[in-house]
Amino acid sequence: MTVNVWIIVAFALYLSIMIGIGVAFSKKSNNVSDYFLGGRQMGSWLTALSAQASDMSSWLLMGLPGAVYLSGISSAWIAIGLGIGTYLNWLLVAKRLRKYSQVAGDAITIPQYFQNRFDSNSSAVRIVCAVIIFIFFLIYTASGFNAAAKLIENVFGIKYTIGLTIGAVVILIYTFMGGYFAVVWTDFFQGMLMFFALLIVPIIAYAAIGGESFSAVTSAKVGYMNLMANGDQPYAFVDIVSNLAWGLGYFGMPHILVRFMSIKSTDLIKKSRIIAMIWVIISLAASVAVGCIGYVYLEHIGAPQLDSVSAETIFMVLVQRLTPGLIAGILLCAIVSAIMSTSDSQLLVTASAITSDIYAVVAKNKPTEKQLLTLSRIAIAAVAIIAYVLALNPENTVMALVSNAWAGFGAAFGPAMLLSLFWRRMTMNGALAGMISGAAVVMIWNKFLAASTGLYELVPAFIVSLVLIVLVSLADKMPSKKVLDQFDKVNAMR
Repeated sequence: MTVNVWIIVAFALYLSIMIGIGVAFSKKSNNVSDYFLGGRQMGSWLTALSAQASDMSSWLLMGLPGAVYLSGISSAWIAIGLGIGTYLNWLLVAKRLRKYSQVAGDAITIPQYFQNRFDSNSSAVRIVCAVIIFIFFLIYTASGFNAAAKLIENVFGIKYTIGLTIGAVVILIYTFMGGYFAVVWTDFFQGMLMFFALLIVPIIAYAAIGGESFSAVTSAKVGYMNLMANGDQPYAFVDIVSNLAWGLGYFGMPHILVRFMSIKSTDLIKKSRIIAMIWVIISLAASVAVGCIGYVYLEHIGAPQLDSVSAETIFMVLVQRLTPGLIAGILLCAIVSAIMSTSDSQLLVTASAITSDIYAVVAKNKPTEKQLLTLSRIAIAAVAIIAYVLALNPENTVMALVSNAWAGFGAAFGPAMLLSLFWRRMTMNGALAGMISGAAVVMIWNKFLAASTGLYELVPAFIVSLVLIVLVSLADKMPSKKVLDQFDKVNAMR
């Protein structure tokens, strides 16, 4: 396979810039708060674009286009659910969590927030949170490594394992060195690259096809352009519910929630929300267009169609067939951006859970800031290695890996986060019951019931978690006066 030298140049330059950002910020993280939360000094644009770039991941340029390519625009129900979920997360959670996390002992991690929220001497809720983060972020990070390997394999024609190694090493280097500052700034640039690449590719592909050919091909495939159809059958109600339910996941995503905690001021959140929603709506619509137009393009030129595994490479196929060397390299770097902007955040949050919420809590002697920073970097390397091993199977799809991890976080943390911010009567035992049941139902439903019911595991798990939090909290004794006063203080803040 011959690779255009300009594509190699574009990749090398891009990866060098990412590592350079890590080096530039390596000396700015002087303590744990800096390393994991950027000292709560992030502005509107950085917060908005880093939140959305870390949110969408390789799923945006591979998973969703692949699903649309195979099934038609009925797969866009997931995009609709995500759009709604993004808006509600910014509207309901962002401002409240920024205030509450600071009032509740200036918490710098999600597990620490939950412990401080209930003013508990017990570390149970904090450790349970950290374990859940560790388990599901391993799966999520593995999906990013999997996508990086597929990209490098597809573009350069080298072995999957070699591509996996290259992608994992670069992500590890700049996250390891620069911490939160490096992650946010790389996510900002990566979010911009993803946005423009998603705009450009479907426009170029549609121009190459022409309106008449597009209509002819889509008309010939029954139900392909019908949001309410799956082939020649009506789109099942359970499938619509399952796809829309992806939006529930946002309330429990640690790597997105920490962006809200890191913003400089709550006054900046409205502007961030507007920026984020513009990015999300346009990017999701363009991603759906890539899958749909990609299918039509291959039919138009008489090329073999992609199978269920290779369908996730449709963005790459269009770029390689329709754009010249250097431009192709830049556009393909958008997929690297999507991968890295999520994987780096996941590595950082997982490391914070291991060091700040497990080790620092159980250690006999309280570790110093310097020791925690060193341990954090070791934890990042360890998590990256485990995720690398999980990603060694090339048959795993990005969509399947992300789907499972998304459900796990959404059900374990989503109901607990919402009720902790808005329900005064909630107790720590209620939070524990919700987190454990949410994570357990996701794993059980995915293993034994998802295939037979067709219902995404996030739906039943979210409901079970929500109900148990309420029932256990009501059966529990009333929260302490300090907890209630803290809730009232947050309520009274503008």
